[in-house]
Amino acid sequence: MTDKNDAPGFSRRGFLRSSATGAALPLIGSAVVETKAAEDSYKSSPLVPVTLMVNGQKQELALDPRTSLLDALREHIGLTGSKKGCDHGQCGACTVHVDGKSVNSCLTLALSVQGNAITTIEGLAKADGSLHPMQQAFVDYDAFQCGYCTSGQIMSAVACVTAGHAGSEGEIREFMSGNLCRCAAYPNIVAAVVDAKTKMGA
Repeated sequence: MTDKNDAPGFSRRGFLRSSATGAALPLIGSAVVETKAAEDSYKSSPLVPVTLMVNGQKQELALDPRTSLLDALREHIGLTGSKKGCDHGQCGACTVHVDGKSVNSCLTLALSVQGNAITTIEGLAKADGSLHPMQQAFVDYDAFQCGYCTSGQIMSAVACVTAGHAGSEGEIREFMSGNLCRCAAYPNIVAAVVDAKTKMGA
């Protein structure tokens, strides 16, 4: 619809549309340029030698210095038990142990843990294949459904017990609050931790 005062072939709506488009183009173009520059920078970043001690084995890698421990484990070593969930340290699916303490491997630079003992879910079972008491308890108590968060849950649960934070169900829930389960298996997870605690001698 054109205004009666508008010149032939000119409308306010058309003017506003073209103005908005013209204003947005520089912003879109700038965002595209910045994104491409960031990608090019990542691709061209020099690789550095990194030595990680994972599950008792030395891993010699060449990594971009910005590589997270999670990506190093999954993409360079082939240990895919640690899951990439949110990639922002909010879900706990990527939890591993560094010197016995649970950490979010998606927020930890691989470079920063050289010289530390790293344990992933693959390193919990014994050499003969028998499960860690916490792994067995998760099976016995059906403490998982889809299983995506389970490796992180188990790693945090082991740390919960070894760090002395499994004195009560409330204490367990507090320590484990950083591990999310979309299937809501929380009651079974707590029961599994309580059972495994006695078998771990804690």
